[in-house]
Amino acid sequence: MSSLLDNIPNNTYKIIIAGPVGAGKTEAIRVLSDKDVVSTEEAASDEVQQIKKTTTVAMDYGIMKLDSGEQVRLYGTPGQKRFDFMWEILSENALGLILLINATTDDPVQDLKDYLQSFIPLVQGSALVVGVTHAENVAWDLHQRLSDYLISIDIPANVMTVDAREKDQMRQLVRALVYAIAE
Repeated sequence: MSSLLDNIPNNTYKIIIAGPVGAGKTEAIRVLSDKDVVSTEEAASDEVQQIKKTTTVAMDYGIMKLDSGEQVRLYGTPGQKRFDFMWEILSENALGLILLINATTDDPVQDLKDYLQSFIPLVQGSALVVGVTHAENVAWDLHQRLSDYLISIDIPANVMTVDAREKDQMRQLVRALVYAIAE
């Protein structure tokens, strides 16, 4: 039986990092990338200003090398729905999705549902890992509610609490996705 990895040239993986504004996508790519990051951060000009000063308008891109020598190309999507046309473009030929969910939003489970709906074609053909960010002061039941939702729609995925600023935690998230893809 072959896996998704059998068709990947030169042990290079393309992974998408998506999620709502403020979930930590740009920061995750910054800490993971072993090379300079390509970023399209611009000054926020709408309601996003209330959350943060800048926002991604096209993508963030970085390259991470795994201990095995394999290369992971990281593509971060814009979080704003008005840039959702980029989600499909960036998802083309991707092997998996890391979905970052900000635990401090009004309804993180609804955020998961909304973003997952947009990325369901990618997830159904590959793998998903959910990283819960900004979870320092959030009850553990959020982790369980996110996992329960994924189980209810029959989408296997690891749900992990991470700090997008911490390289080791983010590397663990990427490893979990690569292992899920390999299965």
